[in-house]
Amino acid sequence: MPIDRIGLCSWSLQQGNPQSLVDAVKETGLEAVQLAMTPMVLEPESWGSSIERLTAAEIKILSGMMAPLGEDYSSLKSIARTGGLRPDETWPGNEEMARSIARLAAEHGIDLVTLHAGFMPESPGDPERSVIIDRLRCLVDIHAEVGVSVALETGQETAATLLDVIADVERDTLGVNFDPANMILYGMGDPIEALQALGPHVLQLHIKDAVSTDVPGTWGREVPVGSGDVDWPAFLGIVETLPRTVHAVIEREAGDDRVADIQGALRFLGGRAAWAG
Repeated sequence: MPIDRIGLCSWSLQQGNPQSLVDAVKETGLEAVQLAMTPMVLEPESWGSSIERLTAAEIKILSGMMAPLGEDYSSLKSIARTGGLRPDETWPGNEEMARSIARLAAEHGIDLVTLHAGFMPESPGDPERSVIIDRLRCLVDIHAEVGVSVALETGQETAATLLDVIADVERDTLGVNFDPANMILYGMGDPIEALQALGPHVLQLHIKDAVSTDVPGTWGREVPVGSGDVDWPAFLGIVETLPRTVHAVIEREAGDDRVADIQGALRFLGGRAAWAG
């Protein structure tokens, strides 16, 4: 089935308050966003009015995003250590934040929240993996109780490992936010093969591009959509066969002119009015 709508990730625009976010979204020409919800919980005095401001401006909120506490993206090793639900020291705070985000999402009709759950150990027998599985069940149940689904963003593990984790969690409201660039950035496999494998579980797409690294153990490099290693014709061809209609959200986390890069991504995709509106 085709993409339903195209939006952008609110954090890509690097704005300092809800009104400047609204203005920047309007500048891109898009009318839909995936909204970073962690600032609404942690900085309510600055970001608490985000949903109201976006709604008043007739900007559709396609989904929410939870950024777990204490993440350090300075290197692959640091994010493997600090990312997602993995660290014991941040789990209580992340559970509390998940409850707040789920409540906010339900109150405002947002039916999907995504996150990086953290690097999943490959071996099913790894005791740390069972801990993360239990935490995922808890987080998914928190959201399901109020009618919100959860999608795990790809990249920090292979598609095979992510499929095993989803099977182990055993929750119908858990799916995948598929980001093809992240598979390249983290060196976790071919994004086309990964999308084919994960397709039945995909609830949302991120539109992002990257080139792989030549130095094992280091990041790849994010680049404007259409200029990297993602095979977009193959990618979009598989998207057309997904078992459900999904939203596609342009994410740009590098570059000095995010608005122009988002506009370029939209042009690359064809700028379909039905998607963008």
